[in-house]
Amino acid sequence: MVKKERRFRITLLEIKEYFLILIGVVVAGFGLKGFLIPNGFIDGGITGISLLIHFLTPISVSVLIFILNLPFIFLARRQINKPFAIKTFFAILLLSVCLWIVEYPVVTSDKLLVSVFGGFLLGAGIGLSIRGGSVLDGTEVLSVYLSRKLSMSVGEIIFLMNIIIFSFAAVLLSIEVALYSILIYLTAFKTLDFIVTGIEEYIGIVIISEKNKEIRKKLIHDLKKGVTIYKGKGGYSEEDSRNLDLDILYTIVTRIEVSRIKNEIKSIDPSALIIEQSLNDVSGGRVKKRPLH
Repeated sequence: MVKKERRFRITLLEIKEYFLILIGVVVAGFGLKGFLIPNGFIDGGITGISLLIHFLTPISVSVLIFILNLPFIFLARRQINKPFAIKTFFAILLLSVCLWIVEYPVVTSDKLLVSVFGGFLLGAGIGLSIRGGSVLDGTEVLSVYLSRKLSMSVGEIIFLMNIIIFSFAAVLLSIEVALYSILIYLTAFKTLDFIVTGIEEYIGIVIISEKNKEIRKKLIHDLKKGVTIYKGKGGYSEEDSRNLDLDILYTIVTRIEVSRIKNEIKSIDPSALIIEQSLNDVSGGRVKKRPLH
């Protein structure tokens, strides 16, 4: 019975992931066919290369996106894992079919609106696909592979590749197109980050205070926050190390709660040391589940 329930849960999770991929593909397709392609703009990554070749040749962009991404799907199978590669293949195939079949309306020819809203839709689509456990562009897979071979981070590799792509766009299309395309890429990147990270930004707060018991009670009973306690010792001097033994508190709050939390702590101990740290993602425990997570 337990095994059956577990399998059923896994199946439901997979359905949710493929649904997110489907929605992401439709949204990204709208960004491409409704905004970018009719106005001759490109994006970064393999999608940008596909659009660049499409504008210079009669080859369909849907064919280019599928063919150019194929090597990176096989690379994903070797470097990451099989489920990710399967989902990525599904996502890219679906995007190619979507661009081939679906007739999206051309929304506007205003270059600024195209840059902002086209980038927004493209970023939202990619972000939803990532939430579903896939990517719509093989650049991410290639950058992960190269980061293991070179002394560069994934972000640095993606940045370098996109500089090369936009430089070619400036030469082969025009400088204006390249500049607007960079704006599209930046808009898509920020939207993607928003979708993947979540609507609420969480902050981890470390509190070091001799009045830690009062602060802990305030956090738990009045502010309804979970608290983790670490044992700490003073390290400023040998005397501190021997004599100063206190509890270090750690709690997680949303960005809009930070100010109130700090004020409450300072009202108890004005000399309390408060350290804030941005968190990329939080789930489980006493923390509220984030949208689409």
